[in-house]
Amino acid sequence: MLKGFKDFLMRGNVVDLAIAVVIGGAFGKVIEAFVTVIMDLIGKVFSTPNFSGWVPGGIHLGAFLTVLISFVIVAAAVYFMVVVPMNAIAARRAAGEEAPAAPSEEVTLLTEIRDALNRR
Repeated sequence: MLKGFKDFLMRGNVVDLAIAVVIGGAFGKVIEAFVTVIMDLIGKVFSTPNFSGWVPGGIHLGAFLTVLISFVIVAAAVYFMVVVPMNAIAARRAAGEEAPAAPSEEVTLLTEIRDALNRR
C-alpha cells in the first residue's frame, strides 16, 4: 500500500503539479503587486486607486470596475509572461521537427559503400 502511494507521488505528473502550485503562488504575488502599482497609477489619474466606493445613481459599479481592471491586468500579465513565450517555444520545436537533420559525412560514406556492395 505504501509502495503504491510512493509510486503515485513519484510520478512526473504529481511532481509537476506540485511545482506548478508553488510557482503559481509566487507568480500570483508578483501579479498582485503589479496590479497594485497599476491601480495606483490609475488612481493618480482619477484621484482614487480603489473604485469600490464609487456608487453612481445608487448602483455599486465601483467594486465591479476595480475587479474588472484587476482581471484585465492579470490576464495581460499571464498572456505576455506565459502564453507568448510558450507559443514561441512551441513554434521553435515545430520548426525543428519539420526539418530533419542532414546525415553526417560518416553516414553518407557508409551509405555509398553499402550501395556499392549491393551493386556487385
